[in-house]
Amino acid sequence: MLNFEIHDATRELSIARALKKYEPPFKVIDSYRLIDDGSNPEATVQIEANGRYIHEASTGDGPVDALATVLKKALIPLFPEIENVKLIDYRANILDAKRGTSSNVEVTIIFTDGEHVWKVYALSENINAASFRVLLDGFEFAILKKNKKTINKSQEL
Repeated sequence: MLNFEIHDATRELSIARALKKYEPPFKVIDSYRLIDDGSNPEATVQIEANGRYIHEASTGDGPVDALATVLKKALIPLFPEIENVKLIDYRANILDAKRGTSSNVEVTIIFTDGEHVWKVYALSENINAASFRVLLDGFEFAILKKNKKTINKSQEL
């Protein structure tokens, strides 16, 4: 049986964000845009990081793939460490079936960079909004994890 640890990235990010000196590696400007006609979803996003603004658009096999693709397309030029980040599991759970389609949805995504595994989750009445939040957090965690390794190595010298 395989034995590996799945880091709770949502919890770790929540703790980090509670600290006064926390600076996110990037910011999304004006959320995202998603056009989904059922066969050709397209997403757009604007990112601010390292003093640069990046505006990207991309398509995908579904709305979540379009969102993941556009985020990676926007972030990789600034943070090449996320190029190897992949989604390995996606789940959406309805929390209150009595509310029907207006129920809150919990989206959970498990990511890997080939060495580590982490999960991120978010709640929303909008499955695409929850998915976008989870994707943002998953990529942010990957960037922070890589930067932490770089900082630790430089402190050892």
